Amino acid sequence: MSLAEKIFRFEKRRLNKLTKLANKVIAFEKSIAVLSDEELKAKTPYFRERIAKGETLDDLLPEAYAVAREAARRTLGQFPYPVQITGAIVLHQGDVAEMRTGEGKTLTATMAVYLNALAGKGVHVVTVNEYLAARDAEWMGQIYRFLGLTVGVNLREKTAREKREQYLCDITYTTNSEVGFDYLRDNMAGSVDGRVLR
Repeated sequence: MSLAEKIFRFEKRRLNKLTKLANKVIAFEKSIAVLSDEELKAKTPYFRERIAKGETLDDLLPEAYAVAREAARRTLGQFPYPVQITGAIVLHQGDVAEMRTGEGKTLTATMAVYLNALAGKGVHVVTVNEYLAARDAEWMGQIYRFLGLTVGVNLREKTAREKREQYLCDITYTTNSEVGFDYLRDNMAGSVDGRVLR
């Protein structure tokens, strides 16, 4: 068997596993859709309670992704497709999900961001410019705020106190250059109080 055939076989097995997991998310669709807004919002503290009792984010993934999908439908009028669910699973697993312009990267990320924000450690969504960071914090932030999470946006002109507040949010949108400079500044700070990152 050639190397190319081995790689293709591995990738096909991986895709099959991702598809099975995406189907578990889709299986929650009907039961989540019938929930009232209040019942849907109550899922966030419910998930956090399950984490506190020892469940992992992987355990919560199918139901949490279904909740994020439904919240996207109710707040934005957008409902992630199965291929976007698959992309979000890949992101959660720490890999790169390549998607072309117009295929819904911004919406895809919301499921992985919501799930990881449940852990309470803060999630950074890093983009290339401040316009996109501010736009996405406002646009996709509707989903997270609906579900009871806090959303911040870290921009260059913010003071250290303002930056600290943004980084303490459940989800922080920022740019690659700004988070890099914040990291450097934190390592040069004269005291812990001078730092902005968690």
